[in-house]
Amino acid sequence: MDATVWLTVTAVVALGLAITAAVLLVRVFAARRLLIDAGIPLRDKALFWVAVIYTVSPVDLIPDPVYLDDIGVLLLALRSLHAAASAARPGVVRAKDPGAA
Repeated sequence: MDATVWLTVTAVVALGLAITAAVLLVRVFAARRLLIDAGIPLRDKALFWVAVIYTVSPVDLIPDPVYLDDIGVLLLALRSLHAAASAARPGVVRAKDPGAA
């Protein structure tokens, strides 16, 4: 493959990662209200903050040009936080998370 194809593939992958990161950023800001909810266990709140710290820390499992480990850690923490919120308030009907499988 020539340089143009590699550049195109790299640009598409970078764009995909940037879109995923933007969606996660929106979810992180939406999770703020869950962090002040008294019914959610401290363990789930702490897991969320550890994931945020891991994301901004310079120590990574995979080198920084590839943010897959950061995105994965944040996704797991957000799912854990939302699951804890659903368990804390079982009578509340929530809209299905579009990113949930």
